[in-house]
Formats: sequence, C-alpha cells, structure tokens
Amino acid sequence: MSGVWLFNNTNGVMRLVDGSEAMEGGRHGSGGRRKVLVYTASNEIITSYGVLERKLYSLGWERYYDDPDLLQFHKHSTIDLISLPMDFNRFKSMHMYDIVVKNKHSFEVRDMMM
Repeated sequence: MSGVWLFNNTNGVMRLVDGSEAMEGGRHGSGGRRKVLVYTASNEIITSYGVLERKLYSLGWERYYDDPDLLQFHKHSTIDLISLPMDFNRFKSMHMYDIVVKNKHSFEVRDMMM
C-alpha cells in the first residue's frame, strides 16, 4: 500500500490517501486557495528553497547530496530523509506535509486565499 499521510491541523488526525487524492489537493487547491508551508516560530511563509534550507539547518537537518535530481535533507539523530523536487515550482502539498510530519512543532501547512 502506498500513498501520502495527510495531517489535519484542526483535529490532529492523520490519514493515508492515495497519490491521486494527494495530488488533487496539491499546491493549488480549489476555490481560489493554495497550500503554503509556514515556519511556526516566526509565522513565516516558506517562499523558496533558500528560506526552507536555512530553517531546516537551524533544526539540525543537513543537505544530502546523493541524488542530483532531488534536493534532500537528512537529520543524523533520525532515519528521516526529506526529498524535494529541484524546482521549487514543483513543490506540492505532499512535500509540505512530509516536512510537517518530520518537524511537528516547527512547520505547518495552511490554506492561503489567492
């Protein structure tokens, strides 16, 4: 069974969804809303990989250079690996939720009205 775990910030419940449902609720959702990744310590919206990389470094993540087609981060104290597309325009909600699950108290995904 494969899919993506989605975390609901409202009620704290996680659920496994298949790839098509995860992509449906991607970065640009319906109703003129899109998902954004927020660094909760400063309430800052992550607008680029440069900003994200600085936040992850401050949390103990290090850049992992194993795959030239992916932007990857590893934390020595865990077995976790964050893998992101090299192009920030392809950064979808499933990538955001992966970051949230691995950094529960530092990031959250929010809906932003366009």
